[in-house]
Amino acid sequence: MNHVVARKEHDVVIVGGGLVGASLAIALDRIGLDVGMVEAAPAGALPAVFDERNLSFADATVNALEALGVMSKLSAPTGAITRIHVSRRGDFGRACLVAADYGREAFGRVVVARDFGEALESRLQELQRLTRYRPARFVGLAGGDDSTRVVRIADAGGERGLRARLLVAADGTGSAVRDALGIQAERHDYLQSLFVARLRAARAPDGTAYERLGDHGPTALLPRGDRHFGLVHGVARDEAATVQALDDTAFLDRIQRAFGWRVGRLESIGARSIYPAIRTVARSTIAPRAALVGNAAQTLHPIGAQGFNLGLRDALTLAELIETRGGAGADPGDPGLLAEHVQRREDDRARTLAMSDGLARLTANDAPLLRPLRSLGLFALDRMPSAQAWLVGGAMGYRGQVPALCRKAS
Repeated sequence: MNHVVARKEHDVVIVGGGLVGASLAIALDRIGLDVGMVEAAPAGALPAVFDERNLSFADATVNALEALGVMSKLSAPTGAITRIHVSRRGDFGRACLVAADYGREAFGRVVVARDFGEALESRLQELQRLTRYRPARFVGLAGGDDSTRVVRIADAGGERGLRARLLVAADGTGSAVRDALGIQAERHDYLQSLFVARLRAARAPDGTAYERLGDHGPTALLPRGDRHFGLVHGVARDEAATVQALDDTAFLDRIQRAFGWRVGRLESIGARSIYPAIRTVARSTIAPRAALVGNAAQTLHPIGAQGFNLGLRDALTLAELIETRGGAGADPGDPGLLAEHVQRREDDRARTLAMSDGLARLTANDAPLLRPLRSLGLFALDRMPSAQAWLVGGAMGYRGQVPALCRKAS
Protein backbone atom coordinates (compact mmCIF):
# COMPACT_ATOMS: atom_id res chain seq x y z
CA MET A 1 0.00 0.00 0.00
CA ASN A 2 1.29 3.47 -0.89
CA HIS A 3 2.37 5.70 1.95
CA VAL A 4 0.03 8.69 2.17
CA VAL A 5 0.87 11.97 3.84
CA ALA A 6 -2.08 14.01 5.11
CA ARG A 7 -1.53 17.43 3.56
CA LYS A 8 -4.71 19.14 4.65
CA GLU A 9 -6.78 19.14 7.81
CA HIS A 10 -10.51 19.77 7.99
CA ASP A 11 -13.11 19.70 10.72
CA VAL A 12 -15.26 17.52 8.46
CA VAL A 13 -14.58 15.70 5.19
CA ILE A 14 -17.70 14.79 3.19
CA VAL A 15 -17.29 12.11 0.52
CA GLY A 16 -19.99 12.72 -2.06
CA GLY A 17 -21.29 15.98 -3.53
CA GLY A 18 -24.83 14.90 -4.41
CA LEU A 19 -28.13 16.01 -2.93
CA VAL A 20 -27.40 15.23 0.73
CA GLY A 21 -23.63 15.80 0.74
CA ALA A 22 -23.92 19.27 -0.79
CA SER A 23 -26.78 20.21 1.55
CA LEU A 24 -24.70 19.11 4.55
CA ALA A 25 -21.72 21.19 3.37
CA ILE A 26 -23.96 24.28 3.28
CA ALA A 27 -25.35 23.56 6.75
CA LEU A 28 -21.87 23.07 8.23
CA ASP A 29 -20.48 26.21 6.62
CA ARG A 30 -23.38 28.11 8.16
CA ILE A 31 -22.08 27.26 11.65
CA GLY A 32 -18.45 28.03 10.85
CA LEU A 33 -16.82 24.65 10.21
CA ASP A 34 -13.92 24.02 7.87
CA VAL A 35 -15.22 21.40 5.42
CA GLY A 36 -13.62 19.43 2.62
CA MET A 37 -15.90 17.79 0.05
CA VAL A 38 -14.71 15.01 -2.26
CA GLU A 39 -16.68 15.02 -5.52
CA ALA A 40 -16.56 12.69 -8.50
CA ALA A 41 -17.86 15.31 -10.95
CA PRO A 42 -15.42 17.89 -12.32
CA ALA A 43 -15.92 21.62 -11.90
CA GLY A 44 -18.61 22.85 -14.26
CA ALA A 45 -20.45 19.51 -14.35
CA LEU A 46 -23.26 18.26 -12.13
CA PRO A 47 -23.20 14.79 -10.54
CA ALA A 48 -25.21 12.20 -12.47
CA VAL A 49 -27.92 12.19 -9.79
CA PHE A 50 -28.98 15.66 -10.92
CA ASP A 51 -30.88 14.48 -13.97
CA GLU A 52 -34.46 14.90 -15.18
CA ARG A 53 -36.04 12.92 -12.37
CA ASN A 54 -38.56 14.69 -10.18
CA LEU A 55 -37.93 15.17 -6.47
CA SER A 56 -40.83 15.45 -4.05
CA PHE A 57 -39.73 17.78 -1.24
CA ALA A 58 -41.67 17.36 1.98
CA ASP A 59 -42.76 20.55 3.75
CA ALA A 60 -40.00 20.09 6.33
CA THR A 61 -37.45 19.82 3.51
CA VAL A 62 -38.72 23.00 1.86
CA ASN A 63 -38.38 24.87 5.16
CA ALA A 64 -34.81 23.67 5.66
CA LEU A 65 -33.69 24.46 2.12
CA GLU A 66 -35.22 27.92 2.40
CA ALA A 67 -33.25 28.50 5.61
CA LEU A 68 -30.06 27.30 3.88
CA GLY A 69 -30.59 29.73 1.00
CA VAL A 70 -31.11 27.04 -1.65
CA MET A 71 -34.78 27.37 -2.61
CA SER A 72 -34.28 30.99 -3.67
CA LYS A 73 -31.63 29.80 -6.16
CA LEU A 74 -34.06 27.62 -8.12
CA SER A 75 -34.56 28.95 -11.63
CA ALA A 76 -37.53 26.80 -12.69
CA PRO A 77 -40.95 26.99 -11.02
CA THR A 78 -41.74 24.31 -8.47
CA GLY A 79 -45.03 22.47 -8.26
CA ALA A 80 -47.04 22.66 -5.05
CA ILE A 81 -48.51 19.38 -3.77
CA THR A 82 -51.87 20.43 -2.33
CA ARG A 83 -53.56 17.02 -2.52
CA ILE A 84 -52.39 13.40 -2.41
CA HIS A 85 -54.58 10.80 -4.15
CA VAL A 86 -53.80 7.11 -3.51
CA SER A 87 -55.52 4.20 -5.24
CA ARG A 88 -54.73 0.71 -6.45
CA ARG A 89 -55.64 -0.81 -9.77
CA GLY A 90 -58.17 -3.60 -9.21
CA ASP A 91 -59.08 -2.48 -5.67
CA PHE A 92 -62.16 -0.39 -4.88
CA GLY A 93 -60.78 1.83 -2.13
CA ARG A 94 -58.99 5.12 -2.50
CA ALA A 95 -57.70 7.82 -0.18
CA CYS A 96 -57.47 11.56 -0.80
CA LEU A 97 -55.56 13.87 1.53
CA VAL A 98 -56.01 17.64 1.25
CA ALA A 99 -53.42 20.05 2.66
CA ALA A 100 -56.04 22.72 3.45
CA ASP A 101 -57.74 20.28 5.84
CA TYR A 102 -54.59 20.51 7.98
CA GLY A 103 -54.19 24.27 7.78
CA ARG A 104 -51.41 23.99 5.18
CA GLU A 105 -51.00 25.53 1.78
CA ALA A 106 -49.18 22.43 0.55
CA PHE A 107 -47.76 19.11 1.71
CA GLY A 108 -44.56 19.87 -0.18
CA ARG A 109 -43.22 20.81 -3.59
CA VAL A 110 -42.01 19.00 -6.72
CA VAL A 111 -38.55 20.07 -7.93
CA VAL A 112 -36.65 18.86 -10.99
CA ALA A 113 -33.39 17.27 -9.86
CA ARG A 114 -31.27 19.15 -12.42
CA ASP A 115 -32.64 22.50 -11.30
CA PHE A 116 -32.00 21.56 -7.69
CA GLY A 117 -28.43 20.59 -8.56
CA GLU A 118 -27.84 23.96 -10.21
CA ALA A 119 -29.29 25.75 -7.16
CA LEU A 120 -27.03 23.79 -4.82
CA GLU A 121 -24.02 24.55 -7.01
CA SER A 122 -24.81 28.26 -6.96
CA ARG A 123 -25.07 28.19 -3.17
CA LEU A 124 -21.87 26.13 -2.77
CA GLN A 125 -19.94 28.73 -4.74
CA GLU A 126 -20.83 31.31 -2.08
CA LEU A 127 -19.30 29.35 0.80
CA GLN A 128 -16.11 30.75 2.30
CA ARG A 129 -14.86 27.77 4.31
CA LEU A 130 -15.48 24.90 1.87
CA THR A 131 -12.63 23.19 0.02
CA ARG A 132 -13.80 21.13 -2.97
CA TYR A 133 -11.72 18.22 -4.24
CA ARG A 134 -12.99 17.54 -7.77
CA PRO A 135 -12.85 15.44 -9.73
CA ALA A 136 -11.57 13.09 -7.08
CA ARG A 137 -12.41 9.66 -5.78
CA PHE A 138 -12.25 8.06 -2.38
CA VAL A 139 -9.46 5.45 -2.26
CA GLY A 140 -9.57 4.30 1.34
CA LEU A 141 -8.56 5.08 4.89
CA ALA A 142 -5.00 5.50 6.15
CA GLY A 143 -4.81 5.11 9.87
CA GLY A 144 -5.46 8.23 11.88
CA ASP A 145 -5.71 8.36 15.66
CA ASP A 146 -8.28 8.88 18.39
CA SER A 147 -8.84 12.46 17.29
CA THR A 148 -8.84 12.22 13.48
CA ARG A 149 -9.40 10.09 10.41
CA VAL A 150 -7.05 10.14 7.42
CA VAL A 151 -9.04 9.91 4.19
CA ARG A 152 -7.18 8.79 1.06
CA ILE A 153 -8.31 10.36 -2.20
CA ALA A 154 -6.98 10.33 -5.75
CA ASP A 155 -7.24 13.15 -8.26
CA ALA A 156 -5.33 14.48 -11.27
CA GLY A 157 -2.36 15.26 -9.04
CA GLY A 158 -2.12 11.71 -7.69
CA GLU A 159 -3.01 10.35 -4.30
CA ARG A 160 -3.23 12.45 -1.17
CA GLY A 161 -4.49 12.23 2.36
CA LEU A 162 -7.01 14.47 4.10
CA ARG A 163 -7.11 14.57 7.86
CA ALA A 164 -10.56 15.10 9.38
CA ARG A 165 -12.06 15.10 12.85
CA LEU A 166 -15.21 13.68 11.27
CA LEU A 167 -15.65 11.70 8.05
CA VAL A 168 -19.12 11.73 6.50
CA ALA A 169 -20.14 9.15 3.91
CA ALA A 170 -22.59 10.73 1.48
CA ASP A 171 -21.45 8.66 -1.50
CA GLY A 172 -24.66 6.85 -2.32
CA THR A 173 -26.13 3.37 -2.23
CA GLY A 174 -22.93 1.53 -3.14
CA SER A 175 -20.92 3.57 -0.62
CA ALA A 176 -17.18 2.87 -0.81
CA VAL A 177 -16.74 4.70 2.49
CA ARG A 178 -19.26 2.43 4.18
CA ASP A 179 -17.33 -0.58 2.91
CA ALA A 180 -13.99 0.86 4.07
CA LEU A 181 -15.46 1.40 7.53
CA GLY A 182 -16.47 -2.26 7.66
CA ILE A 183 -20.18 -1.48 7.98
CA GLN A 184 -22.39 -4.12 6.42
CA ALA A 185 -25.64 -3.35 4.64
CA GLU A 186 -28.79 -5.40 4.13
CA ARG A 187 -30.19 -5.45 0.59
CA HIS A 188 -33.61 -6.37 -0.71
CA ASP A 189 -34.26 -6.38 -4.43
CA TYR A 190 -37.93 -5.67 -5.16
CA LEU A 191 -37.37 -7.05 -8.68
CA GLN A 192 -38.87 -3.88 -10.08
CA SER A 193 -37.49 -1.29 -12.49
CA LEU A 194 -38.69 2.29 -12.34
CA PHE A 195 -39.11 4.51 -15.38
CA VAL A 196 -38.84 8.26 -14.78
CA ALA A 197 -39.87 10.92 -17.29
CA ARG A 198 -41.68 14.21 -17.85
CA LEU A 199 -45.22 13.74 -19.10
CA ARG A 200 -47.87 16.06 -20.52
CA ALA A 201 -51.60 15.35 -20.23
CA ALA A 202 -54.78 16.94 -21.53
CA ARG A 203 -55.39 18.43 -18.08
CA ALA A 204 -52.65 20.52 -16.51
CA PRO A 205 -51.56 19.67 -12.95
CA ASP A 206 -53.86 21.11 -10.30
CA GLY A 207 -51.67 20.36 -7.28
CA THR A 208 -52.68 16.71 -6.94
CA ALA A 209 -49.95 14.09 -6.55
CA TYR A 210 -51.30 10.74 -7.75
CA GLU A 211 -50.01 7.41 -6.48
CA ARG A 212 -51.59 4.61 -8.49
CA LEU A 213 -50.43 1.28 -7.12
CA GLY A 214 -50.12 -1.92 -9.12
CA ASP A 215 -48.82 -5.48 -9.05
CA HIS A 216 -45.35 -4.44 -10.19
CA GLY A 217 -44.94 -1.11 -8.42
CA PRO A 218 -46.43 2.37 -8.48
CA THR A 219 -47.42 4.65 -11.30
CA ALA A 220 -47.06 8.11 -9.80
CA LEU A 221 -47.85 11.46 -11.42
CA LEU A 222 -46.38 14.44 -9.59
CA PRO A 223 -47.46 18.04 -10.30
CA ARG A 224 -44.46 19.92 -11.70
CA GLY A 225 -44.41 23.70 -12.04
CA ASP A 226 -44.19 23.73 -15.86
CA ARG A 227 -47.63 22.29 -16.77
CA HIS A 228 -46.10 18.81 -16.99
CA PHE A 229 -46.30 15.86 -14.62
CA GLY A 230 -43.32 14.00 -13.26
CA LEU A 231 -43.85 10.30 -13.97
CA VAL A 232 -42.59 7.29 -12.02
CA HIS A 233 -43.72 3.95 -13.45
CA GLY A 234 -42.79 0.60 -11.94
CA VAL A 235 -42.53 -2.59 -13.99
CA ALA A 236 -41.38 -6.12 -13.24
CA ARG A 237 -37.63 -6.38 -13.76
CA ASP A 238 -37.97 -9.10 -16.37
CA GLU A 239 -40.26 -6.84 -18.44
CA ALA A 240 -38.06 -3.75 -18.23
CA ALA A 241 -36.15 -4.28 -21.47
CA THR A 242 -39.37 -4.83 -23.41
CA VAL A 243 -40.97 -1.71 -21.93
CA GLN A 244 -37.82 0.32 -22.55
CA ALA A 245 -37.96 -0.64 -26.24
CA LEU A 246 -41.50 0.73 -26.68
CA ASP A 247 -41.88 3.85 -28.78
CA ASP A 248 -43.47 6.91 -27.16
CA THR A 249 -46.98 6.11 -28.36
CA ALA A 250 -46.91 2.55 -27.05
CA PHE A 251 -45.30 3.66 -23.79
CA LEU A 252 -48.01 6.30 -23.24
CA ASP A 253 -50.68 3.68 -23.95
CA ARG A 254 -49.14 1.50 -21.27
CA ILE A 255 -49.15 4.35 -18.74
CA GLN A 256 -52.75 5.23 -19.65
CA ARG A 257 -53.86 1.66 -18.92
CA ALA A 258 -51.97 1.55 -15.64
CA PHE A 259 -53.02 4.99 -14.43
CA GLY A 260 -56.46 5.61 -15.90
CA TRP A 261 -58.04 8.87 -17.06
CA ARG A 262 -57.90 11.12 -14.01
CA VAL A 263 -55.89 13.73 -15.92
CA GLY A 264 -57.42 13.00 -19.32
CA ARG A 265 -55.50 11.64 -22.27
CA LEU A 266 -51.74 11.42 -21.88
CA GLU A 267 -50.36 13.45 -24.77
CA SER A 268 -46.56 13.39 -24.78
CA ILE A 269 -43.58 11.95 -22.93
CA GLY A 270 -40.02 13.21 -22.56
CA ALA A 271 -36.78 11.26 -22.36
CA ARG A 272 -37.08 8.18 -20.15
CA SER A 273 -34.58 7.04 -17.52
CA ILE A 274 -34.69 3.67 -15.74
CA TYR A 275 -33.52 2.66 -12.26
CA PRO A 276 -33.67 -0.59 -10.26
CA ALA A 277 -35.74 -0.60 -7.06
CA ILE A 278 -33.39 -2.03 -4.42
CA ARG A 279 -33.59 -1.35 -0.70
CA THR A 280 -30.19 -1.02 1.00
CA VAL A 281 -29.96 -0.37 4.74
CA ALA A 282 -26.69 0.02 6.65
CA ARG A 283 -26.58 -1.98 9.89
CA SER A 284 -24.94 0.98 11.61
CA THR A 285 -24.88 4.64 10.68
CA ILE A 286 -21.75 5.53 12.67
CA ALA A 287 -18.21 4.29 13.25
CA PRO A 288 -15.35 5.92 15.19
CA ARG A 289 -15.16 9.50 13.87
CA ALA A 290 -17.43 8.66 10.95
CA ALA A 291 -21.12 8.96 10.07
CA LEU A 292 -23.29 7.78 7.18
CA VAL A 293 -26.03 9.99 5.73
CA GLY A 294 -28.45 9.82 2.82
CA ASN A 295 -28.36 6.80 0.53
CA ALA A 296 -25.12 5.59 2.11
CA ALA A 297 -27.14 5.06 5.30
CA GLN A 298 -30.35 3.84 3.66
CA THR A 299 -31.78 3.65 0.16
CA LEU A 300 -35.56 3.31 0.10
CA HIS A 301 -38.09 2.16 -2.44
CA PRO A 302 -39.35 5.41 -4.01
CA ILE A 303 -42.97 4.73 -3.10
CA GLY A 304 -43.99 7.63 -0.87
CA ALA A 305 -41.01 9.71 -2.11
CA GLN A 306 -39.21 9.74 1.25
CA GLY A 307 -35.59 8.95 0.32
CA PHE A 308 -34.02 12.40 -0.04
CA ASN A 309 -36.25 13.87 2.67
CA LEU A 310 -35.05 11.26 5.17
CA GLY A 311 -31.42 11.69 4.12
CA LEU A 312 -31.58 15.46 4.50
CA ARG A 313 -32.92 15.06 8.04
CA ASP A 314 -29.94 12.78 8.76
CA ALA A 315 -27.57 15.52 7.63
CA LEU A 316 -29.34 18.41 9.33
CA THR A 317 -29.57 16.56 12.65
CA LEU A 318 -25.80 16.01 12.52
CA ALA A 319 -25.20 19.70 11.79
CA GLU A 320 -27.59 20.75 14.55
CA LEU A 321 -25.86 18.58 17.16
CA ILE A 322 -22.48 20.05 16.20
CA GLU A 323 -23.94 23.56 16.48
CA THR A 324 -25.49 22.97 19.89
CA ARG A 325 -22.17 21.62 21.19
CA GLY A 326 -20.29 24.75 20.25
CA GLY A 327 -20.36 25.04 16.47
CA ALA A 328 -16.90 25.81 15.15
CA GLY A 329 -15.48 25.12 18.61
CA ALA A 330 -17.05 21.66 18.89
CA ASP A 331 -15.44 18.33 18.16
CA PRO A 332 -17.67 17.08 15.33
CA GLY A 333 -16.44 13.49 15.68
CA ASP A 334 -16.91 13.22 19.43
CA PRO A 335 -18.20 9.71 20.27
CA GLY A 336 -20.95 11.11 22.48
CA LEU A 337 -22.15 13.39 19.72
CA LEU A 338 -22.29 10.53 17.21
CA ALA A 339 -24.12 8.31 19.69
CA GLU A 340 -26.67 11.07 20.23
CA HIS A 341 -27.06 11.38 16.47
CA VAL A 342 -28.02 7.70 16.25
CA GLN A 343 -30.50 8.14 19.10
CA ARG A 344 -32.05 11.26 17.58
CA ARG A 345 -32.48 9.62 14.17
CA GLU A 346 -33.67 6.22 15.40
CA ASP A 347 -37.43 6.82 15.47
CA ASP A 348 -37.68 8.74 12.19
CA ARG A 349 -35.41 6.30 10.39
CA ALA A 350 -37.13 3.15 11.66
CA ARG A 351 -40.65 4.39 10.98
CA THR A 352 -39.86 5.74 7.52
CA LEU A 353 -38.06 2.54 6.53
CA ALA A 354 -40.95 0.44 7.81
CA MET A 355 -43.57 2.53 6.01
CA SER A 356 -41.69 2.54 2.70
CA ASP A 357 -40.92 -1.17 2.73
CA GLY A 358 -44.37 -2.14 3.97
CA LEU A 359 -46.13 -0.14 1.27
CA ALA A 360 -43.84 -1.50 -1.44
CA ARG A 361 -44.42 -5.12 -0.44
CA LEU A 362 -48.13 -4.93 0.39
CA THR A 363 -49.27 -2.91 -2.60
CA ALA A 364 -47.30 -4.97 -5.12
CA ASN A 365 -48.59 -8.30 -3.79
CA ASP A 366 -51.33 -9.60 -6.09
CA ALA A 367 -52.54 -12.36 -3.77
CA PRO A 368 -56.39 -12.46 -4.08
CA LEU A 369 -56.92 -12.56 -0.31
CA LEU A 370 -55.07 -9.26 0.13
CA ARG A 371 -57.26 -7.29 -2.28
CA PRO A 372 -60.28 -6.83 0.01
CA LEU A 373 -57.98 -6.00 2.93
CA ARG A 374 -56.18 -3.33 0.90
CA SER A 375 -59.46 -1.92 -0.32
CA LEU A 376 -60.83 -1.72 3.21
CA GLY A 377 -57.59 -0.10 4.36
CA LEU A 378 -57.77 2.63 1.72
CA PHE A 379 -61.50 3.07 2.38
CA ALA A 380 -60.86 3.47 6.12
CA LEU A 381 -57.90 5.80 5.59
CA ASP A 382 -60.10 8.12 3.56
CA ARG A 383 -62.51 8.38 6.49
CA MET A 384 -60.31 8.24 9.60
CA PRO A 385 -58.85 11.65 10.54
CA SER A 386 -56.44 10.14 13.09
CA ALA A 387 -54.95 7.75 10.52
CA GLN A 388 -54.74 10.53 7.97
CA ALA A 389 -53.00 12.83 10.44
CA TRP A 390 -50.36 10.17 11.17
CA LEU A 391 -49.73 9.65 7.46
CA VAL A 392 -49.69 13.37 6.70
CA GLY A 393 -47.18 14.10 9.47
CA GLY A 394 -44.79 11.55 8.01
CA ALA A 395 -45.34 12.67 4.42
CA MET A 396 -44.54 16.25 5.41
CA GLY A 397 -41.34 15.22 7.19
CA TYR A 398 -42.45 15.76 10.78
CA ARG A 399 -41.57 12.40 12.30
CA GLY A 400 -39.58 11.98 15.51
CA GLN A 401 -37.17 14.73 16.62
CA VAL A 402 -37.12 17.04 13.62
CA PRO A 403 -34.13 19.38 13.10
CA ALA A 404 -34.95 23.01 13.91
CA LEU A 405 -34.23 24.12 10.34
CA CYS A 406 -37.10 21.92 9.16
CA ARG A 407 -39.62 24.01 11.08
CA LYS A 408 -40.60 27.35 9.61
CA ALA A 409 -39.46 30.25 11.76
CA SER A 410 -42.38 32.05 13.37
